[in-house]
Amino acid sequence: MRRSVLVLIAVLAVFCMAFSVQAQTIKIATQSPLSGGMSAVGTDIKNGAQLAIEQLSGPLAKLGIKVELAPFDDQGNPDTGVANAKSIVADPAILAIVGHYNSGVQIPSSEEYHAANLVNISPANTNPKVTERGYVEVNRICGRDDVQGSVGANYANSKGIKSAYVLHDKTAYGQGIAEYFKREAERLGIKVLGFSGTEEKANFDSILSPILASKPQVIYFGGMFDQSAVLFKQARQKGYMGMFLSDDGFDASDAAKIGGAALLQGKGTYYSTVAGPASMYPGTAKFVKDFKAKFGSEPQPFAAQAFDCTAIALKAIENAAIAAGKKVPARADVVKAVRALKDFPGITGKMNFNSKGDLVTAKYFIIQVTSADPAAWSANKVDKTLDIAPPK
Repeated sequence: MRRSVLVLIAVLAVFCMAFSVQAQTIKIATQSPLSGGMSAVGTDIKNGAQLAIEQLSGPLAKLGIKVELAPFDDQGNPDTGVANAKSIVADPAILAIVGHYNSGVQIPSSEEYHAANLVNISPANTNPKVTERGYVEVNRICGRDDVQGSVGANYANSKGIKSAYVLHDKTAYGQGIAEYFKREAERLGIKVLGFSGTEEKANFDSILSPILASKPQVIYFGGMFDQSAVLFKQARQKGYMGMFLSDDGFDASDAAKIGGAALLQGKGTYYSTVAGPASMYPGTAKFVKDFKAKFGSEPQPFAAQAFDCTAIALKAIENAAIAAGKKVPARADVVKAVRALKDFPGITGKMNFNSKGDLVTAKYFIIQVTSADPAAWSANKVDKTLDIAPPK
């Protein structure tokens, strides 16, 4: 009897050892602002990734690979993002990073990913430098500012705008897209009455004085909603009734919370974006339903894109794992597997990457703010939708 018990214990020990070897754990990290003024959008980037892992990691589980989410709060700050990136690349279990929200954070952070052969798939970073560096680790499923800025200028021109005052927030993202808007606006014959940057977020009196004196038909702001919505509200309070136009940094429900009814007055408020409301995409109905059921609210902009970025990472890891003999693949193999995906069926559309890591064709939207209610942000009117290839 004793011998039988010992044999059974030995068999169980071998079984447990075999199981522990098979049940390998990997991680997909996210970086986005989980605290501070941009946390609503940043948190839903994380939530979109979390939902994708929960729903789509089954094929990897069948290979004996468990997937966990490793969320990091970059606070919308480059220094914080880089510090997080160093921690991310130091964890060998992390095979992909989804993020960021801010290009000014992604660009320096991705230098760390590049050096460590860690694939980065971005749902939201639009500055051309993100992909123009030619890093094989860096990819994005959104459009670019050199196109988006031109889309904004062309839209203003289509509305009969003849004069503009252009502002930006002095970040890589905000200043970059403002410059592209200005360049295209001038090419179209729109007179740019002023071009300046500011880091002010509370009192815009000194900035608005020369703007209002020049009487532009549109005020364009390149940057984030927590700054531009305050500026727009104060401009209305001072009597400006022209058009406001911004970029996808304005695309957050908190913009309505800050700007309120001022956004609806005068000639209205519009913004270009590389991510339309989740409901705009034919493949997102289930995602929106599941997201609301799990997180209790409509998905913020870029949540669906974060879901797709994570789905791409999971499929690439699966393909690389199979090629490696059904085991956890090397980071470099995941990098190659992402670019090797063809016609990937994302919920926001079919995706193919070019040699730079840009989508072969990306969507751009012009959206009008139609409600001062933050809960109705996703119902804002989509005024124009465009499919445009990136510059070569």
